[in-house]
Amino acid sequence: MDNKNSTNLPIVLAISGASGSIYGLRLLQFLLEHKYGVELVISNSAKRVMAQELSLSLSSNLNEVKKQLLSHLKLNISDEYFSVWDHKNIAASISSGSFKTRGMVIIPASMGTVGAIASGTSDNLITRAADVCLKERRKLVIVPREMPFNTIHLENLLKLSRVGAVIAPASPGYYSKPKTLTDSIDFVIGKVLDLFEIDHSLFKRWSKTSDIFSYAMSSPE
Repeated sequence: MDNKNSTNLPIVLAISGASGSIYGLRLLQFLLEHKYGVELVISNSAKRVMAQELSLSLSSNLNEVKKQLLSHLKLNISDEYFSVWDHKNIAASISSGSFKTRGMVIIPASMGTVGAIASGTSDNLITRAADVCLKERRKLVIVPREMPFNTIHLENLLKLSRVGAVIAPASPGYYSKPKTLTDSIDFVIGKVLDLFEIDHSLFKRWSKTSDIFSYAMSSPE
């Protein structure tokens, strides 16, 4: 499963200020464990969410952030595959279409970030990098973690879907019978990895031998 070819194009991973920063960090952990290149951007709002949800207080120094994340994720690996960018740095490499990537995932995606991308507002590195993916026809996966949606949210998501983004809500499935919170998180991460055609075994897949009908017939109403 490991990606031994270090010349493969990196994935741009953005974590915005919605609840569910654990999804972004779990995806980061998987990609780095398997030696996929990552260009990471974390918004200031996302940092506040991480402090609240995960008791993880990230430094303002990017080199320190990298060390903190590797420690938090218990990764004892080289950081050669891993870059961290200031979300205000719109001169970063990923802000240009000439810098090649295999695409971008925003996980979780706040409705503010979704709205900014849908309106073409590129006033920070996350929204600019997303705009680059759209204009270059690269994969852009948006993982909203919001409930419920209002009409503005839905219209923005529809607008992005129509221009090529993939909307992949953080909605875990239960046919694999998750037993822990990690199992549910991994289901969502696995679905995101599928969209980038990255092999994994994070959840049990539906197969030819799966029979939901016999299960339903044997279950009480």
